[in-house]
Amino acid sequence: MKKYKVGVIGATGMVGQRFVTLIAEHPWFELKEVAASKRSAGKRYEDAVSARWFMQKPIPDCAKDLIVKSAEDDIAEIAANVDFVFSAVDMKKEEIRALEEAYAKAECPVVSNNSAHRWTEDVPMVVPEINPEHIEVISSQRKRLGTKRGFIAVKSNCSLQSYVPALHPLKDEFGLTKALVCTYQAISGAGKVFDTFPEIIDNVIPYIGGEEEKSEQEPLKLWGKLENGKIVTAASPSITAQCFRVAASDGHMAAVFMSFEKKPTIEEIKERWASFSGVPQKLGLPSAPKQFIHYFEEDNRPQTKLDRNIENGMAVSVGRLRPDSQYDYKFVCLSHNTLRGAAGGAVLLAELLCAKGYMD
Repeated sequence: MKKYKVGVIGATGMVGQRFVTLIAEHPWFELKEVAASKRSAGKRYEDAVSARWFMQKPIPDCAKDLIVKSAEDDIAEIAANVDFVFSAVDMKKEEIRALEEAYAKAECPVVSNNSAHRWTEDVPMVVPEINPEHIEVISSQRKRLGTKRGFIAVKSNCSLQSYVPALHPLKDEFGLTKALVCTYQAISGAGKVFDTFPEIIDNVIPYIGGEEEKSEQEPLKLWGKLENGKIVTAASPSITAQCFRVAASDGHMAAVFMSFEKKPTIEEIKERWASFSGVPQKLGLPSAPKQFIHYFEEDNRPQTKLDRNIENGMAVSVGRLRPDSQYDYKFVCLSHNTLRGAAGGAVLLAELLCAKGYMD
């Protein structure tokens, strides 16, 4: 595989920093450009982020001396110097939509962590193990944008990454009809650490703006079908969600309740989870976990601190599968929100797009 030249727009924020650390260690990708707001533009990357570097690993050497460009003013220069960009900008949604389309129209593919384009009908929102075929809509998007190379692809909300992978292998075979989901989401999902979010200590906040709607609706786009150059959202299953912010640094946990048309046995569910793999595993993509879903038999697992980093934070952990009095079954699941859920999931999507020739 050739080396792809990569840029990160929104490189100074928490997710942008995660992108920088992942690219620095990546066998296919080479970090060439970092961009952020105008107040950071012109600074060395190390100078721009050193006072608020959130990663446990130090600032990568390949990034320290890069001069931060303006994400808005330097589009042409950035696009000319990279094969594609990752987007992690913190702006209003309409501004993000306009910015990402500007990069795409400059013939620079965009792989976005942002929610702004998730409901654009010809923009694929992809969890690579679940709906890789949705990237085929890119040809229709390019026609709309008038581009040859440029396009936008997005990843789904971070809270979905724990429970949707667990529901997916059961959905069609057993006829998943409904699910109830309660998510317990880490503070890094809000771009925070404990030093900058003191009100979360010894606390649970029972509201995250917009999160419940995303948790209920975005799975239906993931399970939708490509028809006439757009993605048509699935009509079922019915999902209801409640989302909490909890005092954990990283890792989104979910308690899930589910019912089926053809109720499987517990053994059948566990077998589907153990055997499930997708296109990333078949292609051997660098960021893909070898075992996508890990099931724990212990009553007290998965645990956020113990299990969020399984397979470099790219696997999903599941446990406590048991019958329920109102639904057929219930279980608990966990994923790393800034790895599988955010930057890592976007890197895996970029790997899929590279492997399928969309970045060439």
